[in-house]
Amino acid sequence: MRNVRYLQLDVFAASRGGGNPLGVVLDAQAWSDADMQAFAAWTGLVETTFVLPPTQSSASYRLRIFTPVREIAFAGHPSIGSAHAVLETGMASAHDGTLVQECAAGLLTIRIDGEGSQRQLFVEAPRARILDHGLADQPLLQTVLGTTRLGILPPALVEGGRRWWLAEFGSKADLRAWQPDHAAIAALAKASDSLGLCVFARSQHFERQLVVRAFPCGVGINEDPASGAANGLIAAYIGAREPQGEFAQGYRVSQGREIGHDAQILVRMQTGENVWVGGRTDTVISGTASWPLSQ
Repeated sequence: MRNVRYLQLDVFAASRGGGNPLGVVLDAQAWSDADMQAFAAWTGLVETTFVLPPTQSSASYRLRIFTPVREIAFAGHPSIGSAHAVLETGMASAHDGTLVQECAAGLLTIRIDGEGSQRQLFVEAPRARILDHGLADQPLLQTVLGTTRLGILPPALVEGGRRWWLAEFGSKADLRAWQPDHAAIAALAKASDSLGLCVFARSQHFERQLVVRAFPCGVGINEDPASGAANGLIAAYIGAREPQGEFAQGYRVSQGREIGHDAQILVRMQTGENVWVGGRTDTVISGTASWPLSQ
């Protein structure tokens, strides 16, 4: 057995318990790939992260991110939550209001706004590129969306740290009421080597300008309560198509209510292609994990 510091966090929560849970194992140098994957499967969380010393001098720490079934290069809520964990435990210190996370997607800057319970963290999302768009040549996507009334922007396959299909719905009500075929989304994900489908709709509510739902069925998860990376891709897509539009400087996102959560994700956009995704994190459990490590 190897005892290590373990935190369980509530990331992007608008209210206590409303965000996306995250497990963080600190000081994971002795853990093998198999140990990390087995522990992530046991927690059953959307993602579990493992904090390691950096291998690059400019990085504050190194992070590995696991779903219950495989390791992934980047995800938003694990990056925000893990940055919160290293600050809370003193494993890394900010310099000029930032941390630098080393992960499989490269070196990512994390900006720190505020202090204490009001602290918000923002990760600079990897640059995104549009791989495909439209419905005409996408029979699997047509099957998933069916007769759903779509919004202003055409569906698109976008890549940036992660790969998602994105689709804008015609109204917030349609999005919240939608009952998707998860098997059909999994087939779409497999065929396009993506996580699945993320859908969004514009809202006139001041506190939530965009409503989002994410279905990462490609990794065995029906619906994600708060998706930082997916929201980064949505922001990049909107910014590319509507550079002078209403969301050009950023916006607030509501996600997760359809599955009993209440997440608030903040998006900040800058000139060019810089997208920052962030929000608050609460520490719910702080203790020790005892786990048998492979020899």
